[in-house]
Amino acid sequence: MHRIELAGWNLKFVLCTTYLCAMVKEDVLTLVDKGVMLPLMEEFYTIQGEGFHKGTAAYFVRIGGCDVGCHWCDVKESWNAETHPPTAVENIVENAAKYSDTIVITGGEPLTWDMGPLTSALKAKNLKIHIETSGAYALTGIWDWICLSPKKNKLPEGKIYDKAHELKVIVYNKHDLIFAEEQAAKVNGDCILYLQPEWSVRDKVTPLIVDYVMQNPKWKVSLQTHKYLNIP
Repeated sequence: MHRIELAGWNLKFVLCTTYLCAMVKEDVLTLVDKGVMLPLMEEFYTIQGEGFHKGTAAYFVRIGGCDVGCHWCDVKESWNAETHPPTAVENIVENAAKYSDTIVITGGEPLTWDMGPLTSALKAKNLKIHIETSGAYALTGIWDWICLSPKKNKLPEGKIYDKAHELKVIVYNKHDLIFAEEQAAKVNGDCILYLQPEWSVRDKVTPLIVDYVMQNPKWKVSLQTHKYLNIP
């Protein structure tokens, strides 16, 4: 009889634990949806290697989650948000503020999530906040610099074109130059235009980009200088 009661108690304990775990998971997912917690893939202090701010020391925060699906993406491990721990924005901000006054939010696709809570907390520390985004989702948050890097698979939400500070188009083949011009026609007049060779085909497309920029000087060349320097 004692064994039966004990077995029943164990069953109740397992059921209760499962239920509590499900409740906790649901609560966490709600906080993630609100942007109060974010799936943090990695964070590191390094030198910005691309675009207008290349050469600038910055603290990078890489947020997990992306459904744009670029075949040449070099951080495919960022795509599945479920593999990256939900982290309170207060902890992210506390770590970032230790290293730099320039914070770069990247992904993945950070605009998958509400960036309002994170950027408000960073601004409260008087930090400069940059974002690297495909623009595939609506722009949220407060930004000092917006790098828009549109992708053919999932085009940007319209409003971000008016707010982008730089347009960075990754060039994998010749047709990407046509795509670049289509995207350049949509951004605001102050937006700086960059063409950047996709790293795996850089030897092939860099001469193509150089020639194109010389013929179309409204564009500038962006290189992934951090990869040449062998830094993150």
